[in-house]
Amino acid sequence: MMTKELQITVTEKAAQKIKEIIKNEGNDKLALRIFIAGGGCSGFKYGMALDENTYEDDIVITKDGAKIVIDQFSASFLNGSTIDYVENIMGSGFKIDNPNVVSTCGCGQSFSVGNRC
Repeated sequence: MMTKELQITVTEKAAQKIKEIIKNEGNDKLALRIFIAGGGCSGFKYGMALDENTYEDDIVITKDGAKIVIDQFSASFLNGSTIDYVENIMGSGFKIDNPNVVSTCGCGQSFSVGNRC
C-alpha cells in the first residue's frame, strides 16, 4: 500500500487517444491498464493493455472521460509521471515521462530506477 497519494498527470491528448481506442473496441467497460513488469536489458519495462477488470487495490485515474488503472506495485514506480500520446515522423504511441528513471537501455524499451527506500 502506498503511503503517499499517487501523482500522475495524463495529458489531454493521451486521454483523447484512450477514449478513441476504447470506442473502437465497442466496450465502454474497458480501461487502459498501465503496469511495470520485470525484464528488458535495464531491469523493468512498461506495459499497457485494455482491461475490463478493476481490482480492490488498483488506483483509478479519470481524465476527460478516459479511465486508466494502475496496480499498487506499478504505482510505486510511476509516481510523478506524465502520460502523453505523441505523433511524429518516427511513429506514434503513448509516452511515459517518469522522473524515477535513472537510466534506460539503448533500445528505449526498458529502464532502471534509483534507490526506492
